[in-house]
Amino acid sequence: MKRFGMMMAAFVLGVVVASAQPKFDYGDIASGKFSQKSIRGLRSMNDGEHYTTMKAGVISRYAYEGEQQGDVLCNVSELDLKGWVDDYTFSPDEKKILFRLNSRPLYRRSHFSKYVVYDLADKSLVEVDESGDVRYALFSPTGNKVAYVKDNNIFVRDLADGGCVQVTEDGQWNHIINGMPDWVYEEEWGIDHAFCFSPDGEHIAFLKSDESRVKEFGFMKFLTGTTYPELFKYKYPKAGEDNSIVSLHLYSLKEGTTVRVDNKGDEDIYIPFFNWTPDGRLYYFQINRLQNNLEVILKDNQEQRVIYSEQDAKYIDGLSNGTITFLADSDRFLVLSERSGYNHLYLSSVSKGGLKAVTSGEWNVTEVVCATDKRIWYLSTEGSPLRREFYSIGIDGRKKERLSDKEGTYSISPSAGCRYYISYFSNASTPNTVTLHKGDGKLIATLEDNAKLKEYIAEIQLPEKEFFTFTTPRGDVLNAYIKKPADFDPTKKYPVLITQYSGPGSQDVRDRWTIDWEDVLVQHGYIVADCDPRGTGFRSAEFKKSTYGIMGRLETEDQIAFAEYLKTLSYVDDQRVGIYGWSYGGFMALNCILKGADTFKMAISVAPVTSWRFYDSVYTERVNGLPQTNAEGYDEPSPIGYAKNLKGKLLLMHGTADDNVHVQNAYAMVHEFVKAGKQIDMMIYTDDNHSMVPYGKVNVRQKMVEYCLENL
Repeated sequence: MKRFGMMMAAFVLGVVVASAQPKFDYGDIASGKFSQKSIRGLRSMNDGEHYTTMKAGVISRYAYEGEQQGDVLCNVSELDLKGWVDDYTFSPDEKKILFRLNSRPLYRRSHFSKYVVYDLADKSLVEVDESGDVRYALFSPTGNKVAYVKDNNIFVRDLADGGCVQVTEDGQWNHIINGMPDWVYEEEWGIDHAFCFSPDGEHIAFLKSDESRVKEFGFMKFLTGTTYPELFKYKYPKAGEDNSIVSLHLYSLKEGTTVRVDNKGDEDIYIPFFNWTPDGRLYYFQINRLQNNLEVILKDNQEQRVIYSEQDAKYIDGLSNGTITFLADSDRFLVLSERSGYNHLYLSSVSKGGLKAVTSGEWNVTEVVCATDKRIWYLSTEGSPLRREFYSIGIDGRKKERLSDKEGTYSISPSAGCRYYISYFSNASTPNTVTLHKGDGKLIATLEDNAKLKEYIAEIQLPEKEFFTFTTPRGDVLNAYIKKPADFDPTKKYPVLITQYSGPGSQDVRDRWTIDWEDVLVQHGYIVADCDPRGTGFRSAEFKKSTYGIMGRLETEDQIAFAEYLKTLSYVDDQRVGIYGWSYGGFMALNCILKGADTFKMAISVAPVTSWRFYDSVYTERVNGLPQTNAEGYDEPSPIGYAKNLKGKLLLMHGTADDNVHVQNAYAMVHEFVKAGKQIDMMIYTDDNHSMVPYGKVNVRQKMVEYCLENL
């Protein structure tokens, strides 16, 4: 019966879009046919005149200015490393290399690995630890020691005599974590380790997380090679539930003693970031649970004082280590804040206080690339919220210069001291182009232009994104794009798939080069469109925070309005509009086909949140507050209460080992469909995580292509 249905669908497609002749399928994408070449493993060296890369296991050194002939520093294949290299780091004196080997993933950013130190002079190899269970390791500033975390404890290995000191002893799985983030800190604050040396190498600052009161979540791992599956349990704080109790500590390598640093007050706070000033004073961020009151606290000798604070009526977003950047004098520091309604740079002082705007305007600084005492290099949306362009400006806010010369999306890797930089650029029509520049923007060399890929996509006439704005019935102007088949004929009617994410502060509609499974549909004669609704990022803070307290309601309204707008276009088949999304986008796809049941013929929802009560504390409470005080904001936007509305076709997919958005979400949704007497299609990916790895990454996308061809 299913085979017959597919044949009928193919017949209908042939009638409607007979001229569409696919030039590639998802197998071509998955096999790397469209892969962009780049410069990988890039590290700037201390002198600011050289950089290194790693290609095919060879670490080579290049001069920023001069002939682009690399000197081989290390050929990994010649070393007895007993495994594969995942990453490398130079010691501060650049005489040794720390290799991370044979990594086994734990969560999104964490892994268990083997670490080995290679001495470039005497060619010796030293194991940091005999096991392959090290979570993270880093050199001391003097390069003669390596600190690392294993079994939730911190250790320090002396590379000279081989001695090892255990810094903490209370580490225990699902109880106490030293020097590493817990699950929610890793996922939502983007942290991959939680310890660092002081600049003189005499102290280690580290975060301790007491997970004792956090409730456990468990899921089965089925593909264990044994008859019985294994239960994996970890601490996962859901919205409104207990978080870890975190504390910041300072260990003296000389004295062998540890003291607590943070103020022992409210246990229900976050300490997401900490670092050292250039002259060796520790500072840390402290933010309340609702994430609307931030303090940056400096430990100055035995005293602690707040050197920066910020409050917001809704929430403070986008915190990272880059929120505060100290200049070389250790007194002045840059702050990145959207306190004006847009994300901008400010200059402050430890000794004098104050906050002076360095940049301003109705646009956002998205990243501080590099800073000296006189100038700042940064990326921003000044030209368009769809783009990331590169600028430099004086520390006093004067003499601003645009260094990027094309319109699109830039990513920048600076040299030490900002004398040079390597630029990675793409836009909707141009794959990755890597160029080398002086700090003033002058081009030195093109390192990679992806010429062959450019020739290929021109040969097959790969459709480009057409950007436009769409005004909703209530008057909101939203950014969007559309992709049409290469042989597009405005007199024909085309089916449309809306692809979207829609999450708070996110952005799908960007001027950069991408290719994914949706592009296969365009080859088959479909139109693909995308719209960033209210709540998404890189416009004003007001636009982003409009969804505060009711996450999902306004976004659903906007996506339904976008679909209805597309239906008014003469070349759109108004009976064949579908929607797809993954994670937050999966939550949205469910909401749209249930609350817009007469708008959408089909939906694909991958790894969706179906109730914000199921999701983690940091992400959810930032935008939605606490469920104890905002029950409506949690329950009204949830698709779980609308299962009875389903009319179109729905494909729901989830991985059983998703540690991020638990498969509980999908199971709860399916239960409501069963109660409502509704039939859906479902794919379960055994032991796969939120990204459908290690097994289903390709299969899930092939399934989505086939499902659209059959049902849209």
